[in-house]
Amino acid sequence: MDTKTVYAGNNGEKDRSDCKVVLEITTSGGIQIDLVSKVKSLYGDTIIRISKEVLKFFSIEHANLVIEDKGALDFVICARLEAAIKQLVETDKEFLPEMLNENLYTTAFDQPRFTRLYLPGNTPSLMINAGIHKPNGIILDLEDAVAEEKKNEARFLVRNALRSLDFLGAERMVRINQLPRGLQDIDFIVPHNVNLIVIPKCEHASQIHQINDHIAKIDRINPNTEIWLMPIVESALGVINAFEIAKSATNLVAIAIGLEDYTADIGVSRTAEGKESLFARMQLVNACKAAGIQAIDSVFSDIGDLDGLNRNVEASKALGFDGMGCIHPRQIKIIHENFLPREKEIEEAKIIVTAFTEANKNGLGVVSIGTKMIDAPVVKRAQRAIDLAIANGILDAKWNH
Repeated sequence: MDTKTVYAGNNGEKDRSDCKVVLEITTSGGIQIDLVSKVKSLYGDTIIRISKEVLKFFSIEHANLVIEDKGALDFVICARLEAAIKQLVETDKEFLPEMLNENLYTTAFDQPRFTRLYLPGNTPSLMINAGIHKPNGIILDLEDAVAEEKKNEARFLVRNALRSLDFLGAERMVRINQLPRGLQDIDFIVPHNVNLIVIPKCEHASQIHQINDHIAKIDRINPNTEIWLMPIVESALGVINAFEIAKSATNLVAIAIGLEDYTADIGVSRTAEGKESLFARMQLVNACKAAGIQAIDSVFSDIGDLDGLNRNVEASKALGFDGMGCIHPRQIKIIHENFLPREKEIEEAKIIVTAFTEANKNGLGVVSIGTKMIDAPVVKRAQRAIDLAIANGILDAKWNH
């Protein structure tokens, strides 16, 4: 019998909380495991025991296995070894870590999505403590952040991360690959209580229908709860079709815009001023508002320019966006502070809503505050500021009328 050696995982100089496995299935000799690890004296027996459990689960009786450990947690070791095994063995079985009870939470259609933190789907060190940064959502990225030759093994890691890591209440999002490849990603994440699927390079409503049709065929932990969708519009065609996409499904909660790909598609460079993308961004905002969903702005790519980020978020909010992407934890606080209503805005909103409520009691549809006339649209904007303040703990819920 010819033997084949396969690999999975990472063991580079900068890789942490990961491991590389080198596996060869043989015809005799039992299970031989060579472990290379700085923590071998402390955790070596556990790593070897886990590895043997995975091999036994897949009915492998004879194999040579080398594990080059860089501090990997159990769910990472299991994912790396399973990814290697499935390069050699055809099986539908999955070696699944136990689902944390903390990960069984669901999320709401209209909850705040000011920030979504992108995390490469094949880099466990960035996933493990991501929740402490308190983004609204955490995106485990299977698309652009994962090298082509690593995409398959990243699926196993993201699947195990969804089951094993406590993200401290952040909405668990996964960005799949561009369709049709992304349908394979969905098979790995939907059964494991993902809250929201991010769909890259979306250009047609038919893509949303295709994804929902696929989700409907998959058994889930929480079958009676919605899996939300957030397509990313990244091309001129996607921008033109934004409203068609926005109203394509009841579980579509937001659309994001990806300006790096969009500007490349129309043949211009992306600038700090953003004049080249103003039409696209306003088209997206109007489509989302017309459909009653959230509009999410693109990422700000210079993680060292916090002043520039602050200006960018202020401009984004002024255009009507409800949030934006983050590529580094240091961006989260600035984005949150800008999208949250400020104290002055909250106080003005309370005055407007109170005055309008009293006017309604007296049969009036408008009311004046100082020299300004206040009618229903102004009140709607004020009420939204109050709702955001309550949802984020800035204002006591008892205040709400």
